[in-house]
Amino acid sequence: MTQGVRGTRDFYPEDMRLRNWLFERFHAAARSHGFEEYDAPVLESEELYTRKAGEDIVGQLYNFEDKGGRKVALRPEMTPSLARMVMTRAGALALPIKWYSIPQCWRYERTQRGRGREHYQWNVDIWGMEGVEADAELLSVLVHFFNSVGLGSDDLVIRISSRKVLEEVLGSLGIEGETFAQTCVTVDKMNKLPAHVIEAQLGDLGLSSDAISTIRSVLAITDLASLESALASNSEAVVELQSLFALCDSYGISDWVSFDASVVRGLAYYTGPVFEAHDRAGILRAICGGGRYDKLIGSLGGKDLPATGFGFGDMVIMELLADKGLIPELSSGVGDVVFGMGAELRGAAMQVADKLRAGGRSTDLVLEDKRIKWVFKHAERSGAARLVMVMPEEWSKGNVKVKDLATGEETEISFDSLG
Repeated sequence: MTQGVRGTRDFYPEDMRLRNWLFERFHAAARSHGFEEYDAPVLESEELYTRKAGEDIVGQLYNFEDKGGRKVALRPEMTPSLARMVMTRAGALALPIKWYSIPQCWRYERTQRGRGREHYQWNVDIWGMEGVEADAELLSVLVHFFNSVGLGSDDLVIRISSRKVLEEVLGSLGIEGETFAQTCVTVDKMNKLPAHVIEAQLGDLGLSSDAISTIRSVLAITDLASLESALASNSEAVVELQSLFALCDSYGISDWVSFDASVVRGLAYYTGPVFEAHDRAGILRAICGGGRYDKLIGSLGGKDLPATGFGFGDMVIMELLADKGLIPELSSGVGDVVFGMGAELRGAAMQVADKLRAGGRSTDLVLEDKRIKWVFKHAERSGAARLVMVMPEEWSKGNVKVKDLATGEETEISFDSLG
């Protein structure tokens, strides 16, 4: 028997109900903050992702040559596509841009809990705003979503740092440019790989043991006061982070956020504040992550434009909701099941179903001759509210019999009053 491709998922109707429930809350959180939805092709030029050589994401591409000999790839993330779209209409788009999307993304990587080779990712981005007000707005979107699915600040935390922290530390050690970018990619794995592996990789980049020790010391800091002591007195990273945390207080979300210098984010294009949401128990992978990427368009050949955003996968959050007992039981959405007693009443049943549908009721019509016992089970299994039965005696009077499946009560209703 043919099986699905490893790392991919089938969504049966009950799975689609949950996916739609999740996506509806993604939509609502973004729209409540004034964001508009956009989309882009799942297939992009491979060059869009390979400009930043050395990133893990390059080795995870689903890439190939199309029939015209062009090198293309399934998108592994949405941000480069968004940057391409913004660059295409540079100067014509009114700023700031507040857009969101829920694309399917593809990465060839090891499958594990909360990670497959395809996933849907809620992306929320603001372009054209330099201040940390934009970053704080994104954090507010996240908290709005978490609240909407029943999660609280006791369940998870949004850990915040800045790429400028590592930039200032490494800059003081004379490490910059491409070595800095590759160091960020490696440092992002510190909590995922053994210490000796990380040290070996940093050593391969030319970092001395003293430099590695300094990096480890700074990345262990979890409060802004200690960070201020560790960095220069005029640290841009500290000032920026202090402003961001003050804005979080204004939003009333301080209980949700904390400073953690170890948050680096592996993608090379980040330039400022970065953040990740984690379950407080520390059992799962990061639920979401993002940050500021002011120079991404410049790396693609355009003019730099300040930008910040986050990506939020659909897999880890469902793991957390399941662990917390917050997965809802969702019905099919069918309101009525209509059944005609015998072939001679099938046409009448179709009329009844059509009238109900015209009145806005979601109606499932039993299309074959079935025993009444089967019909009752089918109606209950579908989660319908009512069973509408077209029966000879009642129909002869222009009526149908309606059974409330929650109470078991049966009533006779005229065809004209159906709705």
